[in-house]
Amino acid sequence: MMRCARVATLVGMLVPMAATTAAQTAQAPAPAANARPDDTPSVRLGTTLFLDYTVTTDPTITDADGNTVRASAFNVARAYLNVTGQINHLIAFRVTPDVVRETSVGSSSNGSLTYRLKYAYAQFNMDDWMTRGSWARFGMQPTAFFEFIEGIYRYRFQGTIFEERDGFLSSSDVGATFHYNVAGNYGDVHGGFYNGENYNRAEVNDQKALMIRGTLRPMPKHQLLRGLRLTGFYDHDAYVRDAERRRAIGAATYEHPWVNAGFDYLAATDRTRLVNPSLDSHGFTAWVTPKSPKGYGWEGLLRFDHLVQEQATTTTDGERNRTIAGVAYWFPRQGGVTAAILLDYEQVNNHDYAPARPNERRWAVHTLISF
Repeated sequence: MMRCARVATLVGMLVPMAATTAAQTAQAPAPAANARPDDTPSVRLGTTLFLDYTVTTDPTITDADGNTVRASAFNVARAYLNVTGQINHLIAFRVTPDVVRETSVGSSSNGSLTYRLKYAYAQFNMDDWMTRGSWARFGMQPTAFFEFIEGIYRYRFQGTIFEERDGFLSSSDVGATFHYNVAGNYGDVHGGFYNGENYNRAEVNDQKALMIRGTLRPMPKHQLLRGLRLTGFYDHDAYVRDAERRRAIGAATYEHPWVNAGFDYLAATDRTRLVNPSLDSHGFTAWVTPKSPKGYGWEGLLRFDHLVQEQATTTTDGERNRTIAGVAYWFPRQGGVTAAILLDYEQVNNHDYAPARPNERRWAVHTLISF
């Protein structure tokens, strides 16, 4: 009953917001009477590559001969093969396998790069009945917060966003979701039910995750402030019955030809079993990417993450601070190809964790190729 009450309250907050903003603007002009949607079946192929060379200066490691060395490696962090298309103007699809390092002990492919499924969903477009960009999806798909934020923060090829890097959310899961665009470009709502075990694990019980995101663009026609968006996200799940896993995020993002910037605050609660204590975490991330209004050229990256985690084995809270700084060059787009190279430094300081976690320092050259 408590879960239903929370869901009802959340939906009660989001639906009036969408209805009010829609009422403030006129509906988009109806298509011409003789206009016909494109029902031609199509299939498109693409790829996304994240390549890097990384030198880890801290912590050091010991090689097979007992020498203390600084680890360094050329890496393939991501190699997507995107297969997208449509059956007709109402039904679209996406299938995307992703590369992962095999680490199973005793496996003949241990250490090899293997493929696993990242996205595989059908999308039912509802433009005929709702505002353009409204749809329903079924299958393995991006989770509601990630699909939004990664359209603004373009540096996933440096590393994952704060909520994923510290283990609170996943970029993909299996479920059924619905997306609605508010008329007048005032925002959108995206939510639904997922397994909650993420794309890389099978469902293990009867618990499902409710995830919902609502985004408001307060002044979509203002020359300076149309890039401002305010977002709320809520994830209610359970490891097992009555052992809750909750995440709430409040975010503000801003897009401008000269800069993209964002801030979001996370509050999380985890109780892995009913006999275990409920542990709270909270933190924030702030980032800014000054850039050229040409859409290519030199660009900067500054990001700071802060996390405080309650621990089961000690009365002190663990604290982690992450600083990322880099300079990137985005090449002019050629057709549908996006390419960038980034030189960056990352520093992670850990305090009061039990067991202790080492601090981290690394330099890297990251490369993005996508088409």
